[in-house]
Amino acid sequence: MVRESYDRVADNYADMVVNTGIGDIRRHPWLKAAIDAFADSVGDSGPVLDVGCGPGTVTAYLAERGLDVSGVDLSPRMIENARRLHPECRFSVASATELDLPEASLGGVLGWWSLFNLPRPILPQVLAHFAHALKPGGHLITATHVGDQDLLRTEVYGVSSVRWTTHQWRPDRLVALIHDAGLHPVAELRLPADEHTGPGVVVMARKPV
Repeated sequence: MVRESYDRVADNYADMVVNTGIGDIRRHPWLKAAIDAFADSVGDSGPVLDVGCGPGTVTAYLAERGLDVSGVDLSPRMIENARRLHPECRFSVASATELDLPEASLGGVLGWWSLFNLPRPILPQVLAHFAHALKPGGHLITATHVGDQDLLRTEVYGVSSVRWTTHQWRPDRLVALIHDAGLHPVAELRLPADEHTGPGVVVMARKPV
């Protein structure tokens, strides 16, 4: 149901990003700064994977920064939009829970506002898989919604008849999960609620050398 729901909202979401700037890090200085810090930290240390890339906005920005980056998303329609908007980039359809990532194959991984759909028992497994795939010294950056609730969404981005659950996380708990996965958290950015969304948190972590 999650895949089908994101397929339904994909066109509206892509149009929103292009026409309003919501979801485009270039319009949000603190989010852009976090992604710039991630890009600077990864440098040329290896390929980067944007997991849950949506219409490819961040993937394309990192490519412009010179990173060897590709994007994956659960929704085929999101990937169609990403390929249309950013034909110079590489995108494919894949689930965060089904990625085949060889050990120490990546310089960086993003879970940028994309991992909150994962059931709570599944997120630690996905983070551990990301850690397994990172090279020593590689970096993870993730961003998600802050809170204690599991919010059922049935109308999003002007589209009804969708169904997914947003699993909110307390920052301290998310940082603990990242640490337990074998990564060392190095930075944390907490974002207050605004007119578009509730509070959020960005965490960057590094795999020990």
